[in-house]
Parts: sequence; structure tokens; C-alpha cells
Amino acid sequence: MRKTITRENAGGRAVHDVGGLDFGAIDRSEHDLALWEKRVDAMMILLYSKQGLWTVDAMRRTIESYGEQAYDDTEYYEKWMRAMRNLLVEQEVLGKAEIEAEMAEVAERHRKAGRSVPVHTVDWP
Repeated sequence: MRKTITRENAGGRAVHDVGGLDFGAIDRSEHDLALWEKRVDAMMILLYSKQGLWTVDAMRRTIESYGEQAYDDTEYYEKWMRAMRNLLVEQEVLGKAEIEAEMAEVAERHRKAGRSVPVHTVDWP
């Protein structure tokens, strides 16, 4: 059974329940999505609606299960990307080793092309 992870000093609120808490100003200006954000959105549509691999509730469950630091330190589409990765493993579509090997290969291709590759990693659940 899933256990709700609570946010420190927030009166028992779950990690994802941040409404009304002070997280600074919200940028309300219109902006175009970055290419990677558009790709994450497209992958979500393909895997959810076309392949039927999971439900919106499964995505929500996965995102809401992040610890406080992981939840706060990831952007909106990063949360989606991490949830998709975790659900692909949970549904046994891909294995952790397959995903890690592919990520290493992509990073190496970028390095060889002279592009910077962030050292940002997200732990597995």
C-alpha cells in the first residue's frame, strides 16, 4: 500500500500539496515550450493514449510519491519525464538497465558533438 509522504513544517500536508505555501513569485508570462518539453508532452500522449500503457491516475500516483526534495527540485515536465520512466519500468515495458544504457549512449553522442551534458541525475524510486 502506498504511504503518503508528508512535507516538513507544513501541518501534515502531502509533498505535492503546495497550494498556499510560499514558493516565491509565479512567472505568469506567456512563453513557448522548449523543444524537450514538447517532446515530453508528445511522448506522454503517445504512451498514454495511443499505447494505453497507463492512466492519468497512475501518472499522478507516481508524481505524488516523490519525496519533498525530488518534488521541489524538478520542474513540471521533469516530473512527467521521471514518472513516465518509472511507469515504463513498473509496467515492465523497459528495464532500468535498458534506460540507463540508452541515456549513457545519448549523453556520449552529445559530448562527441561538442554539446554540454548536464550531470543532473534523478534517483530511481
